[in-house]
Amino acid sequence: MSTFADLGLSPKLLKALEATDFTTPTPIQTQAIPHVMKGRDLMGLAQTGTGKTAAFGLPLLHRLLDITHPPGPRNVRALIMAPTRELVQQIYEHIFTFTKGTPVKVTMVVGGASINKQSERLAKGSDVLIATPGRLIDLLERGDVSLERCGYLVLDEADHMLDMGFIHALRTIAKHLPHKRQTLLFSATMPKDIEEIAETYLRDPVRVQVSPPGKPADKIVQGVHFTPQGDKARLLETYLKKHPGEAAIVFSRTKHGADKLAKVLVGWGFNAGAIHGNRSQNQRERTLAEFREGGLDVLVATDVAARGIDIPTVRHVYNYDMPNVPENYVHRIGRTARAGAEGSAVAFCAPAEMEELMAVEKVLKKAIPVIGGAPWAMDIAKAAPKPGQGRGRPQGGRPGQKPAGQKPASARPQGAKPEGRPQGAKPAAKPAASKGNGGFNAPRKTAGGAKPAQGGNRGPARSTSARG
Repeated sequence: MSTFADLGLSPKLLKALEATDFTTPTPIQTQAIPHVMKGRDLMGLAQTGTGKTAAFGLPLLHRLLDITHPPGPRNVRALIMAPTRELVQQIYEHIFTFTKGTPVKVTMVVGGASINKQSERLAKGSDVLIATPGRLIDLLERGDVSLERCGYLVLDEADHMLDMGFIHALRTIAKHLPHKRQTLLFSATMPKDIEEIAETYLRDPVRVQVSPPGKPADKIVQGVHFTPQGDKARLLETYLKKHPGEAAIVFSRTKHGADKLAKVLVGWGFNAGAIHGNRSQNQRERTLAEFREGGLDVLVATDVAARGIDIPTVRHVYNYDMPNVPENYVHRIGRTARAGAEGSAVAFCAPAEMEELMAVEKVLKKAIPVIGGAPWAMDIAKAAPKPGQGRGRPQGGRPGQKPAGQKPASARPQGAKPEGRPQGAKPAAKPAASKGNGGFNAPRKTAGGAKPAQGGNRGPARSTSARG
């Protein structure tokens, strides 16, 4: 099959696609769409940037177009959930484009925006609701939305939702869903805890996999540069000056670090901005819009931007800090080489990050080519200061040098602070594994089998979930 028409999609959807860049189905779309149109539960694995949204969105809309009556007040026919506001926004934009010329109503709800306005939009019901888990729970608790008639559930980037601690939220939401429904899971990686959820809550699912889990796009040129932590900012400056005017995303481990680095880059003459979980939804949208339109050349971000940013002009990704969760590396670098374009990804590895680098290479099942410096000897790596113990400053102090006036390091590792616990929520007790009532009760595990960050004790009781 080489066209969307060959897949049997509704003529209304085909007409809407004519006004988009979607001309030829990608492998994940070709394989997944027929199964979803037949009503099968599905688990889809594909690299970022390969068209997963259309893979579940188009066949879902095809099925909804067969329904001629409105959904009813506050009712929802299909629910799509994603872990971050940016990803929800991206999905909404695609689904909204697909529905042009059809009666299908699409609604988006995320945290950081007016819940009263979102409630008003849901008052007459919605065919497709796209939501972050936290804000959806808020609306459910207020009685502003009902999932009793929801026949379709899509979990996009399901592994990331678990990594962010959304397992409790998913379990709560599942109680509101009918047992008889079509469930779809899509992700670029598939750790064991996701497989357990799929085995428990999907009915005889079809597994569609167009590339090995954790495999980045083929057109991303990867490299690792070994450098002391305190030299990273100047090294980043060198790389950015090699490609003036080309869009780049720089990933920082912490929100404070992202802000600090962005300010340093602006001081050095770069058009840079930062986004992370502490920024309001409007701030994040404005910064992303400016980056998308070329007003910013450099976007400094935490892992909140590791998924959900689809900007074809991004040519470079810099892992200023290695990710704590190795699978996030794949999603970070997937922000470049979108839709078949080429891109580069450079990881900066300080001595204290050798373990993180090795964990990433284990996920990739290959070594990342060395393009600068030399791998740190293990005795040096083990002796290096760990996160939260003065690992240097963007301004370029000596590796591990304690900045003037810095308070003693806390026991919590750098980057372990939650992006924001749901408002009013209390730490949940560790759940027992069960299959109760269509909920999500699989035990929470560390993604990819990685050990928790030192001093973190990051079990389920310390959820890093955010209210969307």
